[in-house]
Amino acid sequence: MSGVSRKNFDSPEEVRPFEQGTGHLDLVNLESGPVVRGVFEPGWHWSRHVKPIVGTDSCQSPHLGYVTAGRLRVRMDDGEEVEFGQGDLLIVQPGHDAWVVGDEPCVIIDWMTSPTYAKR
Repeated sequence: MSGVSRKNFDSPEEVRPFEQGTGHLDLVNLESGPVVRGVFEPGWHWSRHVKPIVGTDSCQSPHLGYVTAGRLRVRMDDGEEVEFGQGDLLIVQPGHDAWVVGDEPCVIIDWMTSPTYAKR
């Protein structure tokens, strides 16, 4: 085992596209688990563009992420809503919907998403 490793989202190990060309996940695997860069295009909405892939009523994946660009609004199943923007760290528990706010893509680095998120 090496003491150093290098991965790059520009050459991910896996790319998972969302429905209707509304973005994608770039996945790299570290020894500690997967890390993803989510690119969510304007108009992306979890319930329209990921729900058909996974088949659950709401997102059941936890997220621990950092927003590098754009804005994302999250609504928990209990109705609580929070909006995140560039520079924000986010922790979102399972049981939520989410969508891009505005005309700019939202880009998030996520260290906690489920290894099967948006996997066909």
